[in-house]
Amino acid sequence: MSTVAVVIPMLAAAAVLPRLLRSLAALLPPPDEVLAVDGGSTDASCAIVRAGGVRVVECARGRAVQINRGVAEASADIVCVLHADTLLPDDAVAVIRRVMADRRVALAGFTPLLSGPDTVRWGTSFHNWIKTWYVPLLFRPHLFLRGARLLFGDHAMFFRRDDFLAVGGCDPGLSVLEEADLCARMCRLGRTRLVNRIVLTSDRRVAAWGGLKANWIYLGVGVRWGLGLRRRLERHYPDVR
Repeated sequence: MSTVAVVIPMLAAAAVLPRLLRSLAALLPPPDEVLAVDGGSTDASCAIVRAGGVRVVECARGRAVQINRGVAEASADIVCVLHADTLLPDDAVAVIRRVMADRRVALAGFTPLLSGPDTVRWGTSFHNWIKTWYVPLLFRPHLFLRGARLLFGDHAMFFRRDDFLAVGGCDPGLSVLEEADLCARMCRLGRTRLVNRIVLTSDRRVAAWGGLKANWIYLGVGVRWGLGLRRRLERHYPDVR
């Protein structure tokens, strides 16, 4: 049976970590490894996850860099990259093993439902779902026809560790859409697919920007990436913490 690691790239995530740790403790079966990769938090993030029994690896800031370091440190066959503000279903490990048992699948992820304390962001959640289809269809049709779907960070994507290393991991020069870029390269090895199971993820960006502005930003960044304007996308994607 394949082993599964959960890698959590984090930065100043103290506010959401207690809930994440409770969610991880409820996973049945449990993952074989859980490790957090911290990019220089100045809050209590590292102390919180260590107190929860999670191994912490510290490295330079940058999600691509942190994901690469986490995969390098993990020893499991399959790695799930989980954002600190995203909660997996209780049977996530079984789902991951079942999906990756199909050798035609190189990378997969869950379907995110964006929500906050008072609302569910149905419109933005739908946009997040449909853009996994329309972005490759419009900008990488040859990959789309081979079964490619472009996944993003909130999808809690997972893949075989050896495949990730074989394609060179995440591009450390990208600070935005590093996961989509990884998907495009993983397509050389097989399908990238969206699993019809929900993960709950924070709506903090939508709450800060408003629904229309958030989806306009998501659309604009996706189009720029699709046109090959991959560098310095962070200028069009403000950080929200």
